[in-house]
Order: sequence, then structure tokens, then C-alpha cells
Amino acid sequence: MSILQFTAPPLPYYINCGFNLSAPGRKHPNRYHMGEFDLLVVMKGCIYIGEEDRHYELTEGHALVLRPDLHHYPTGESLEESSSFWLHFQTTGAWGLANEELTMNPMNTIGIQTFPLQIPQFTLLLQPSKVYENLQHLIDLGKINHQSWARWKQQTIFQEVLQQLGASLVLQEDKRPGATVANQAATYLRTNYSAHITTIELGLSLNFHPVYIARCMQKEFHCSPMEYLMKYRIQQAKLLLQQTDLSISYIGEQVGFNQAAYFTSCFVKDTGLTPRTYRQRFSRNIVK
Repeated sequence: MSILQFTAPPLPYYINCGFNLSAPGRKHPNRYHMGEFDLLVVMKGCIYIGEEDRHYELTEGHALVLRPDLHHYPTGESLEESSSFWLHFQTTGAWGLANEELTMNPMNTIGIQTFPLQIPQFTLLLQPSKVYENLQHLIDLGKINHQSWARWKQQTIFQEVLQQLGASLVLQEDKRPGATVANQAATYLRTNYSAHITTIELGLSLNFHPVYIARCMQKEFHCSPMEYLMKYRIQQAKLLLQQTDLSISYIGEQVGFNQAAYFTSCFVKDTGLTPRTYRQRFSRNIVK
């Protein structure tokens, strides 16, 4: 399964939405690099469509997200009357397939924490009727979207649609033992980040071999457990540097670094700045 992954914030944003009722014999348009994501949701019938070398048959309750940078085309004509919604959206943030290496900093230079937002490119919706309802609501609001509150409401409903698409991934993730182990490991590391942690201790806590845990985390988070722990400790240090007047050496100890020099070295490696320089970006009241 192809999974589209977005860096958020910024969140993907809604553009427009519509409804198609097609007679037998109709085909989906042939388009190249349309520049927007195109979400298709089928209520009735079947739509035959391809994107590059992949072919899809969208029947009732199925959703497909067509990428803005690829060629999509009809692979057959409708054999019966079909009805479907379409929705165009875009993002100003980084995006790609979930197995691709994206430039996704867990916290940017102004301290805003980001996260990966994932949706399946092709899926059977868990609750199709709720998605249909939201898409129809978006269409209805389009009649009055000259009013700012209506455009704001459209963006809110669109985020609900993305959550409904992503819900099928949660169900599938529960069926993947590796993903469960990776998330359990991440939770343990986040909970105990200020303490001394070794891969052996992590394995004993989760009752899995450290090599298996590392393999699961590499697949899910694209890093080893210790790399994940280091990134999380740096994130927590950034928050303390921004929000408190605690000394830099004390902050290092609080987030799990026993030596101030090692804390500074790791912080510089991650951010390109010393902790003191990083703090100067947010406060004039620097503890010497």
C-alpha cells in the first residue's frame, strides 16, 4: 500500500470540492501534473483509473488520492451509472511517500514541533457515510464561501476528512506487530528519557531482543532507538531553553546528559547552534 506522508504544520489545505454523476460509458479525464492533490471518493458504481504504472478500480466506499506531480488517466469506461465526490487540496510543507526520507525536523528553528501526517493513497473507508456527509457539507459551504467564516469552516471539515482517511491506517497498524513494538519502544524512551537507558534495558522492559526492537524502530521511525532517544532529549532541551531561565548545565542534566560538554556537542550536532546561542533567539534574560 502507498502511504502519503505530510509534514505538519503546515497542514494540507482545502481548495475546492464537487460531485460527479456519470452515465455508463464515461471515463475519468486524462491529466498531467495538475499541481493539486485530487481526492476521489465513490458512492456508487465503479471508476477505472491509473496513475503512472498503477491501476485502480474504485467501487462504493473506496477513496483514492491522486498525486499532483504524476500522470493519471482512464483505464476503462464506467459500465453503469456512477456517482462520486472529488476534492482538491495542496500543502506548502514537505510531503512524499512514507518510505521516503523526507526533510522533517521534529522541531523547527522557531520552536514549533512538527509531526508526520499519514494518509493511505488508496483505501476502503471505515465509515463511508461520515465521509460522504463531510464532503457534501464542503460543497454546501462553497455556495457561501465569500464569507470568511465559511472558508474557515471548510478548512476545519477538510481536516476531519483527512482524519477519516487516516483512520484506516490505524486499523492496519494494529495488525502489524513491528509497528506496535516500535511505538512501545518510543513510549518507553519518551517516558524515561531523563534516565540512563541502554538497548539491553530497553529490550528487558519490552521483553523483545534489542536487535528486533532496533529493526522495528528503523522501519517505523527511520532511526535506531538510541538515535530516537537523542532526538527526543534535544527536543526537550529546546523547550527548557525557550521557556525557562534554568542554567544550561542543569538543563543538560534534566534531559539525560551527565556531562555539560557532551550535551553541548550533541546539541550543536543536531541544530548547528550551541545551547546558549539557541536560547538567545528567544530570550534576553540569559543565565550566565
